[in-house]
Amino acid sequence: MSLGIIIAAFGAGISALLAGIGSVWGVQCAGQAAAGVCSEQPDLFGKVLVLQALPGTQGIYGFLLAVLIMVQTGLISGHPANLTVLQGWAYFAAALPIAVVGLVSGIYQGKTAAASIHMTGKDPDSSAKGITMTALVETYAILALLASILLLFGIK
Repeated sequence: MSLGIIIAAFGAGISALLAGIGSVWGVQCAGQAAAGVCSEQPDLFGKVLVLQALPGTQGIYGFLLAVLIMVQTGLISGHPANLTVLQGWAYFAAALPIAVVGLVSGIYQGKTAAASIHMTGKDPDSSAKGITMTALVETYAILALLASILLLFGIK
């Protein structure tokens, strides 16, 4: 196995790992708020569950990019390409936008979701506003995913 494919595989792993950590932190943060609200108002479970789930998307994006890298480099098929070190670093670099932005946006989306859950606990009719506020943070994770995909498909 070439050093280039090892570097590319490391990029795939970092993509899934960092974006996944951001999602874990965000969903956990929102989950704490949701548990507090639901302990006093169990009927709001459905509304706060949607808000708690939103920060989980960054992990999905990081996983998606990791799979795309593994498919493109042959790691999934078990017949990895013989990549040069430079090509390996190109794959690693393609993973960085969603890895880093996924980590940060997952954390901050969790904080926004927690605030929105508290808002919903005080005014259940405001949950749609909270979803909108929380989804705005998502925009940057989507842009980072698109940047990573464009970088990935630009590798020769």
